[in-house]
Amino acid sequence: MSRFSARHGLGGAAAPIKIRNAAPEEMRSVVLDIAYEFGLSPSPMRTLLCKQLRKRANPANWSESEWPNVASECEDLIQQCEWYEVYDTIEEIFQRFQKSEFYDSKHGPMYKAQCFADEVNRYFHREGIWWQLIDGEIVSRGTEIFESAVRGAAEALESVQRSTARDEIHEALIDLSRRPELDLTGAIQHAMAALECVARETCGDFRATLGEIIKRYPGVIPKPLDESVAKAWGYASEMARHIREGRRPERPEVELIVGLAATVATYLSRSRS
Repeated sequence: MSRFSARHGLGGAAAPIKIRNAAPEEMRSVVLDIAYEFGLSPSPMRTLLCKQLRKRANPANWSESEWPNVASECEDLIQQCEWYEVYDTIEEIFQRFQKSEFYDSKHGPMYKAQCFADEVNRYFHREGIWWQLIDGEIVSRGTEIFESAVRGAAEALESVQRSTARDEIHEALIDLSRRPELDLTGAIQHAMAALECVARETCGDFRATLGEIIKRYPGVIPKPLDESVAKAWGYASEMARHIREGRRPERPEVELIVGLAATVATYLSRSRS
């Protein structure tokens, strides 16, 4: 059953981002608590952590009692690892929840994994953590408007079986999370590729570029929005495909382009489906 706040839409706005390349002590413990809440007990958690961190389980901790013995060992493991290994572990836990042992006959095979992701993301948003768990991968998040546009696009494209375009949107998010350097040009390329893919399907012109589609099929994108999309296409060509020395996009600009591409792709997929 959903919570009172979820049923009545009372979730507050995400906190300002304050934690980027770090994994605070409280967060590490909360991740374990969420995993336990959905059925991953301490013993398999210890196995998962030891495999992920390349550690050996404590041979002296042989007790069959998971609480507190094995649970304490799990706590020690996750508290002592590097910050980025915590996020690796979150991805591993998500994958574990996809195993057959967690299959929910009522809600489907992804139910436990998605519940875990939802709770982790709720905590991250509340605590101002820059990251989020999307489709089993830790990616960075932007403004609420950006996140809403991109998430809505992925759902809309999935619903009309536009998997290639959906994957391109997902790759744009991955590029915005690259370390040590964000792949900003890659994010632009993937976002515009998603929009171009949907536009080709919409018009049935599978060789045309997005720029050509806008010229050949007036009205496929409503005026004057088509002019904005054409200019965004030109920007993408200059900043991501035909790069000039000394020109480098900034993240806010890239979020604008990715968000625009996602929004227009959503419109096309829904209006022509």
